[in-house]
Order: sequence, then structure tokens, then C-alpha cells
Amino acid sequence: MKKENNKYEIDEPFLEVNETFSNNLEERTLLFAKNVRLLIKNLPANTVNIEDGKQVVRSSASVGANYIESREPLGLKDCLIRLCISRKEAKESAYFLKLISATNSNKNKTSADILYKEAYELIKILSAIIIKVKNKT
Repeated sequence: MKKENNKYEIDEPFLEVNETFSNNLEERTLLFAKNVRLLIKNLPANTVNIEDGKQVVRSSASVGANYIESREPLGLKDCLIRLCISRKEAKESAYFLKLISATNSNKNKTSADILYKEAYELIKILSAIIIKVKNKT
């Protein structure tokens, strides 16, 4: 991993991490979805990867989309619902990333494992936010 202009480029595999995004969840979820797409583009084109890829691309984007929706809620209940959906989509993403890791070669397995860990970090963050929102009600 090498650092250049506040970005970490991960040589093996091909994902990127931007340290300036670490405190901005909206940007972090965007980077997560982007890196999932980079992984999927580099997978061998077989039936399993195509189907798992379609699912994880949708769920990874939904993490950020629902988080953004939660920031402009109609009310506290709407905010909580969006946050719970975002967390649910992060869990789904983690599941499919684990499947991709289990059924692919070293380079793609490593990328999937890194993204799996990021999905679980997002789950923890979203869970903490959900608890705080629930305590407000």
C-alpha cells in the first residue's frame, strides 16, 4: 500500500482508500460502492460471478443511497427506517462479498476480503447511529 495525495493505493488488489473520507460517511459509502464495482469489473465472467456481482453492486450502492435519504427525513421514524435499510444493505453486501471471496482466486479473494471488512465497519457505524437515533425517541 502506498500513499499519494492523501489517497492510499492498494497495489494488490486494485482498490483505493481515501483517508479524508474516514469521517464522512456519505463519501465512505460512495467509495465502498465504487470499490465493489472495481472488484466486479475484474472478476472472471462466469455465471456465478455475474449473478453475485449484480446483487452486490445493487446492495453496495443502496448502503449510501439510504444513508443519504436518512439525512433528510420526513421525521425521526423515517430517519430510523432509512438507517436500518442502509445497515441491512451493508449486511447483504458483506454476504455476497464473502461468497465472491470463497469462489475466486487470490487477487479477487483479497479484494473481496478487504471490502467484506469495510462492509462490517459500515454495519458497526450504522448500528451506532441507529442506537443514537433510537435514544432520541
